[in-house]
Amino acid sequence: MIEYYDPETYPKEWNYLQSGTIIDQYMIERELAHGGFSSVYLARQMADQIQVAIKEYLPRKLAHRTWNNVVVANSEQTQSLFRRGRSLFFEEAKVLATLKHPNIVEVINFFEANSTVYMVMVYDYGITLDKILKNKTVAVTEDFLRAVFGTLLAGVGHIHSHHVLHLDIKPANILVRPGSDSLLLDFGALQTFPHSQLSKQIKILTKGFSPIEQYHQNARMGPWSDIYAIGASMRACIEARTPVPAPERVRHDTLVSAVKAFKRGYSEPFLKAVDWAMELNPKNRPQSVAELQEALAGE
Repeated sequence: MIEYYDPETYPKEWNYLQSGTIIDQYMIERELAHGGFSSVYLARQMADQIQVAIKEYLPRKLAHRTWNNVVVANSEQTQSLFRRGRSLFFEEAKVLATLKHPNIVEVINFFEANSTVYMVMVYDYGITLDKILKNKTVAVTEDFLRAVFGTLLAGVGHIHSHHVLHLDIKPANILVRPGSDSLLLDFGALQTFPHSQLSKQIKILTKGFSPIEQYHQNARMGPWSDIYAIGASMRACIEARTPVPAPERVRHDTLVSAVKAFKRGYSEPFLKAVDWAMELNPKNRPQSVAELQEALAGE
């Protein structure tokens, strides 16, 4: 049975690792981010004091942290799902450790401790795109979006070339570094294609960004699935709000095309590319990152 999880609606009260906690060769400094399956911390390597980001597997619906930081299943009924998820998290870390690219978060270590799994990543300085949109810290011009999504597409194209799908691309998972250079974060929904070897018991969905095929258990997913999420993320930047969720669009599509709605502020090739990426029918979208890149270039 597949359980669907929407990270936007999950409770915010977490039981975090405390500052000063030592795990393996790292000391926790503070919590950076959280989700239904994990938390991310800023930490330091004790040997050289270099800062890193550490992601801890802790699915709150299945397990909890005890007084001595050991993670245990909530019940006998959730034990098998917790162990299955832990194994998949470890597999995710191993896959990510092989995907080296300037625009993809870099995994430098992974290990088991406290009856769970930890993933150690290079800590990059920047602001996630959702916070930029919320705080209006940068003018969302076409040049800015072309820079951010141009570098993002380079990273996504790299993971697709290794037959890996991200399946949770959204502004919150795009770190914008100086020079509008992007870094793709959080591969918690990662799956391989065309034949998935990392099929999960829990599908991650984000309303407004997940394509319609991601809502169906046996639907075929591919690069076009990530491309919908990229198009939706670009639309969210232009419109300053989350796009209409795909299931609602299937029932009654009220989404006005970007070409019609925003023609005064952006070029036609750019807006056409956004509309094409957000086609509901997977077959009607760009089938590869290269096709979307060509569309953005007006080719």
